[in-house]
Amino acid sequence: MQKKREIVPRIMWICIVLALVINTVAYNGSRLFTTRWFHFDLSNRLDDWIPFMPWTVSVYLGCYVFWIINYVIGCRQERERAFRFMSADFFSKLVCLACFLLLPTTNTRGVVMGNSLWDELMRVLYRMDAADNLFPSIHCLVSWFCFIAVRENPKVPKWYKAASLVLAACVCISTVTTKQHVCIDILAGVALAEGSYLFVEKSGFAGWYTDFVTRIALRLSGRKAAQAGKV
Repeated sequence: MQKKREIVPRIMWICIVLALVINTVAYNGSRLFTTRWFHFDLSNRLDDWIPFMPWTVSVYLGCYVFWIINYVIGCRQERERAFRFMSADFFSKLVCLACFLLLPTTNTRGVVMGNSLWDELMRVLYRMDAADNLFPSIHCLVSWFCFIAVRENPKVPKWYKAASLVLAACVCISTVTTKQHVCIDILAGVALAEGSYLFVEKSGFAGWYTDFVTRIALRLSGRKAAQAGKV
């Protein structure tokens, strides 16, 4: 009987859970300490020049589908490359946590005047998401990781690699046209994604992360299952 192919290799689900946990700790957990702290506004004249465009909230919120698809692709790569990808994501969120604690940031949001669907979604977004933890932009960070996940994958067609680059760029733009972020947040997010992807390979962090996840998998599955190749 042919073995059913998994959407994501079993061991990579551990990486996904770790990614969700560290993201929550960095973005929401840091607020337990910084809510009453002074927050810096890193905006400049370019941010003032960029128009507020409520309809781009469709890109800002719609990117979650893009993230899911490309992170699945990233986890389905050859094992070593998949672990490098997920370890870079994990390391980058540790850096985000440090930034959110050491340099709390805020910005001036747009004034929502209309009553269109996009205006209403902007109001909902503003109510749900406080104007803090902006530097670096996790939206831009994760979107750029989505491009990293496919750009060197020989199984991904060129048109989808190009589409992923365009989508990542559109998400980055939407962060400033919705006034959720300022320009320097975009640069920091993209730079952190690229820097983390390089760092985890050169420093050995990816190897440590792989060993850590493997130990968790062994405990969850049992050594017999691991030796049988089920992990």
